[in-house]
Amino acid sequence: MNIVQNGTNEEVKKIVSTLNEAEIPSEDAVEVVVSPPFVFLSLVKSLLRSDIQVAAQNCWVRKGGAFTGEVSAEMLVNLGIPWVILGHSERRLILNESNEFVGDKVAYALSQGIKVIACVGETLEQRESGSTIEVVAAQTKAIADKISNWDNVVLAYEPVWAIGTGKVATPAQAQEVHAELRKWFQTNVSAEVAGSVRIIYGGSVNGANCKELAAQPDLDGFLVGGASLKVNSSYKYAGYVAETVVCLRNKG
Repeated sequence: MNIVQNGTNEEVKKIVSTLNEAEIPSEDAVEVVVSPPFVFLSLVKSLLRSDIQVAAQNCWVRKGGAFTGEVSAEMLVNLGIPWVILGHSERRLILNESNEFVGDKVAYALSQGIKVIACVGETLEQRESGSTIEVVAAQTKAIADKISNWDNVVLAYEPVWAIGTGKVATPAQAQEVHAELRKWFQTNVSAEVAGSVRIIYGGSVNGANCKELAAQPDLDGFLVGGASLKVNSSYKYAGYVAETVVCLRNKG
């Protein structure tokens, strides 16, 4: 659950309280990760029950330095934050983060012991031109070029045209891209990684569509944005993933 740039202390405490009371499948079946803005990381971590993990929404590409406003992987480690989201479409499009830059960020975060949710996805223009697979393959390759182990990486497919627009890829559209990504891993990385890497979906997921999406064979979970603020329903996504016996599964 990616709790984007929203919230006050009291609002965040309310979300955490609801999550703490939620019936969530066991960690053997599902991993649940909450990603608040940086300013709330310590608060959320201190209040959240132990079977729900915390992720940062970004971190810098290398150790320290004079980069005002950035947060380093080392800082996250110091706070005890085990996950980070990298390559989100908003950072790629608004802040012009290139595929190669995202690949470097993923590699550095992993080198510091942080697990990564790495985002890929196409714009509406790219989808309409028929280049969806080419785009997400190039984004994935830029990460694969920089790392040798995918055990601590979750790939999140987030079609940009379906983020915050109310539009959502049909289950068939989502499955097609997820399956093509898995084929890409088989051809370009290894059959083992193709079978084990977790590929989750992040395009306007909500309580009404998540069950049907989760039934797709190559969809391993969700990266939920705005809908995660609806605290009474946000934990349903984990339940639907567990029903299909796929990830966000603890691979432990």
